[in-house]
Amino acid sequence: MRLDDFRSLVERLQRDVPQEFQNGVVAVEVSPKTLPHPLRGDVYTLGECIPLEWSGSGADLQSRVVLYHGSFQALARLGDFDWRAEAWETLTHELRHHLEWRANVAALEAYDWAAEENFKRHEGEPFDPAFYRSGERIAAGVWKVDDDVFMEQAWGVGRGEWVEVSWHGARYRASLPTGARPPLLLVLDGLDEPPPGDAVLVLPRRTSLLNFWRRVPATETFVQVKEVT
Repeated sequence: MRLDDFRSLVERLQRDVPQEFQNGVVAVEVSPKTLPHPLRGDVYTLGECIPLEWSGSGADLQSRVVLYHGSFQALARLGDFDWRAEAWETLTHELRHHLEWRANVAALEAYDWAAEENFKRHEGEPFDPAFYRSGERIAAGVWKVDDDVFMEQAWGVGRGEWVEVSWHGARYRASLPTGARPPLLLVLDGLDEPPPGDAVLVLPRRTSLLNFWRRVPATETFVQVKEVT
């Protein structure tokens, strides 16, 4: 299904949703992006609810709901696919997510903080090395903040000079920077199906009683990856 046709389908489906379930949703949009699942090669993120402005109890939260046409296309290529049924299920799921956001002030505060720290990261400013854990958890050891995906792996996995990471059903290897020490953020370049933002492998510092209160800034570097066959 073409992008314009899919956008029209979503607009028709939105009209079938009772208004009380859309209060606070400022927009339902269709994006051409493809969001591959970080671990599973046959799974794609079809939609997302993005919290915007809110105050007080969170009951006045405004959100934006996005359906990803590229992800729908990718799944459709894998076999039988009912575009209308999948679009309806995704739309209603993300609207329910909006209602859940409104009821969970702690989660909203955590997500806002993570987004602010991620902005600092992009701007080259100091940031909390574990901020991503306050983002949206999408799998064990995997979080999403904005368009960026963070995958956490224990320091020392590998052979000292390189590290392996799973991404969307494939294995990749990257060389570690000389003299690297945790906490270390490796922005992966060369993935076959990358996310719209950064794919970041995080090698955190091991916390002990001796260093629990000592804050160590993270080092971030771009690394080229090669698929392991």
